[in-house]
Amino acid sequence: MLAVAFPAAAFATNCYVLATGPGEECLVVDPGIGVEDTLREVLAEHRLRPAAVLLTHGHLDHVYSVTPVCGGDTAAYVHADDRYRLADPLSTIDPGTLAMMESQFGQRATWREPERVVEVTDRQRLEVAGLPLEVLHAPGHTEGSVMFALDTVPDGLPADEGLDRTVVSGDVLFAGSIGRTDLPGGDGAAMQRSLRDVVLPLPDSTLVLTGHGPATTMRRERGTNPYLRGLDA
Repeated sequence: MLAVAFPAAAFATNCYVLATGPGEECLVVDPGIGVEDTLREVLAEHRLRPAAVLLTHGHLDHVYSVTPVCGGDTAAYVHADDRYRLADPLSTIDPGTLAMMESQFGQRATWREPERVVEVTDRQRLEVAGLPLEVLHAPGHTEGSVMFALDTVPDGLPADEGLDRTVVSGDVLFAGSIGRTDLPGGDGAAMQRSLRDVVLPLPDSTLVLTGHGPATTMRRERGTNPYLRGLDA
């Protein structure tokens, strides 16, 4: 699998481009704030054509560029419980943070809902851009937070790591941490259940592509992440 990751211009949100190989259709995951120029360069370099945009949840820093990336033809995939957030994610951000962001980029933030939205559900299996994937609903950070699981790994990984599958975790799981639960729609108890019932059962051979920060593995997180200790899968 061809996988390219780069951070957005604000909040260091990771945007991912996944494809079976160069010159093919691709998935764009979580196109955040200010990603359009870099994304355009990535697509041109590898001759890729977006077949879908996958959203791990509906927070502004993960969805801000979804409409220009989708255009009028490409669908955005989001869990049904976060579908409402695509109506106006600007309204959910702190006014001070929004003003700071507008000052940084020198323009007023605007929002237009994508024309094509596909609602996904827990354990739903999809095949898009030639990549089979499974939707894993993991609420807690938001009501509709999901992880996308693929039975393959990016090209070029060291063989001795023993990795054979990938999960794009959004803001459910980070290297050494987890997503916050104190924002509107967050739920600490739901996050604990998601960590116990959805995250911990993932095999140690899983590569985790996180919503912020570096990639990690389930083997590493199971042994070192303090938020996973004391949970019984």
